[in-house]
Amino acid sequence: MLTLNSDVKYIKGVGEKRAELFHKLGIFCVKDLVEYYPRAYQDWSAAAKAADCENGAQVSIKATMIKPVREHMVRRGMTLYKCSFSDGDTIINVTIFNNKYLANSLKLYEDYILFGKLEKRLTSAEMSSPQIEKAESNIKIHPVYPATDRLNSKAIAKVARTALEALPEFEETLPKEIRDKYRLAPLDFAIRQIHFPDSRENAIIARKRLIFEELLVLQLGLLKLKSKKKTKTNIRIKTDFTREFYSLLPFEPTGAQRRAIADCIADMQSEYPMNRLIQGDVGSGKTAVAAGIIYTAVKNGYQAALMAPTEILANQHFGTLSPMLSASGIRVELLTGSTPAKEKREIKRRLMDGEIDLIIGTHAIIQNDVEFKELGLVITDEQHRFGVNQRASLALKGEEVHTLVMSATPIPRTLALMIYGDLDISVLDELPPGRQPVRTDVVNSSYRRRIYDFIKKAIARGEQAYIVCPLVDGEEPTMASAEKYAEKLANGAFYGYNIGILHGKMKPKAKDEIMRAFAEGSVKVLVSTTVIEVGVDVPNATIMVIENAERFGLSQLHQLRGRVGRGNAGSYCILISDSEGDSAQERLQIMKKYSDGFKIADEDLKQRGPGDFFGSRQHGLPDLKIADMLGDIETLKICRACADEILAKDEKLDLEKHRAIADKISDMFRNSVSN
Repeated sequence: MLTLNSDVKYIKGVGEKRAELFHKLGIFCVKDLVEYYPRAYQDWSAAAKAADCENGAQVSIKATMIKPVREHMVRRGMTLYKCSFSDGDTIINVTIFNNKYLANSLKLYEDYILFGKLEKRLTSAEMSSPQIEKAESNIKIHPVYPATDRLNSKAIAKVARTALEALPEFEETLPKEIRDKYRLAPLDFAIRQIHFPDSRENAIIARKRLIFEELLVLQLGLLKLKSKKKTKTNIRIKTDFTREFYSLLPFEPTGAQRRAIADCIADMQSEYPMNRLIQGDVGSGKTAVAAGIIYTAVKNGYQAALMAPTEILANQHFGTLSPMLSASGIRVELLTGSTPAKEKREIKRRLMDGEIDLIIGTHAIIQNDVEFKELGLVITDEQHRFGVNQRASLALKGEEVHTLVMSATPIPRTLALMIYGDLDISVLDELPPGRQPVRTDVVNSSYRRRIYDFIKKAIARGEQAYIVCPLVDGEEPTMASAEKYAEKLANGAFYGYNIGILHGKMKPKAKDEIMRAFAEGSVKVLVSTTVIEVGVDVPNATIMVIENAERFGLSQLHQLRGRVGRGNAGSYCILISDSEGDSAQERLQIMKKYSDGFKIADEDLKQRGPGDFFGSRQHGLPDLKIADMLGDIETLKICRACADEILAKDEKLDLEKHRAIADKISDMFRNSVSN
């Protein structure tokens, strides 16, 4: 009998070899398949006449096959199958590419539904590789799944249908009073209709139920995490050394920095461990805040740890904090994957013996063999790059330690309070004086030659430039890809210049090496994907060029712009876009108008709705299967209120009616992984 825990290979029609194709989609068991929801639907229910359809439209046409299949071999590995259909008024000539099975299944004078792009001619019409099914098929709305070349959506749908037919009724997870109050469909109905809806209305009803449950589980989980952290701690700061720390600084902290440090010190003086998020715009001075908190923690006799997502960022923090803190007797060390083995062993020994006050590093500092003598404070930088589990692993190095996480992505406060339900929040909403404004211009590709000349003049002055592309390699002809772009520059406009390339498919060591070369100045122009949006501080970089700028979210563009303007020279951000759409141009003009990341974040929410605000992962939160953190913002608010109500009546979710939802929470947060 098939169950949700059954291996996907045991579904009829799958087997060992095909199961490997499902594994590439992250589908290992039946439950994974059930939660692999369609990304869209094709409505085949309204069969139209070809004459009534718009040219180039995706249509569904009921037609009779009137000419048999003729095979044409174009070249080795490419065979075309041509045949003709009639809808009673128009002859539709169909071409099928490399699908012998489909071609052989078609029968003369039988009725079929053709679904695809219709190209109208003077007296006939054409369809290239349409989907074809027998007219008597009772499937009117077809699910469209994220697919691969070797496992298409139709194949996934067939296996999903087989699995759902074999599975018993899904046990309900939400109490009846919640379903009634929020008008939610039963779980069994929702799961079956989300995959194979009888109507578009049913698909909407199913989505509403599944999105609600997922966001409710998320909110309950985060609130429970926060309540768990209300365990009392023995690590309490007795003396506040903030004033002494300020006297060591060569600059005057902003009011926002002072408030954030005060928030953290107050947390660490209370009987409960600090669990706070510091959210600051690009260049708002989060590192100085971290230094102030570390200073007081260490002066009270505790060790501190700061974890960064990359070696280059860890090195940057070490380069900033070590001179600042070492002058006052605080012992600082760096531990990353590149640290030589002998040195690693010595650092680990000194940490255990309490001879190191602050350790800065990558995930290397959460390895099992890293132990502390008196860990009191844990800080994770760019926290959305780490999963909940990685943050927890570092915190578990001590007993009820104080935890601070930092993020440079501005998020409207009301949204942040719901997303980071397990954290208190401090916002750095002021920029330190002296920060250079970045001039932003929006141009089309006809300016590219002038931009290259502008970059060359900057290089002659000893400055550097970034050029950001949306793709790694040439997957789309209309979009710039980093690899081809860098090659073209190196062989053309920037021949003889040292051009670097950086993208997410490179190994971490290679990425660190190229960023180090750029930071040191040997690479003059860095062609990159968005991997540079967070992190490295290169004061010498004064120009940021972003190709196909309309393809990025406003908040992402703001993060990229924040890579320049970090030195004393004037800096520039040039957004290149050939998009003629009003909405795309309006969004890019917002970048020219505003420099405040929080204002841009608000505009991003208004403009894009369910846009790429968080990217594919939700800032270290558990991965969501169907809900969208922004597109479903209203549901998120409702679920937060619902979660508060549930926990007010049943804090530990011990009641029988809440057992299933408690299991869902455990499952969601157990599977939370890092980016």
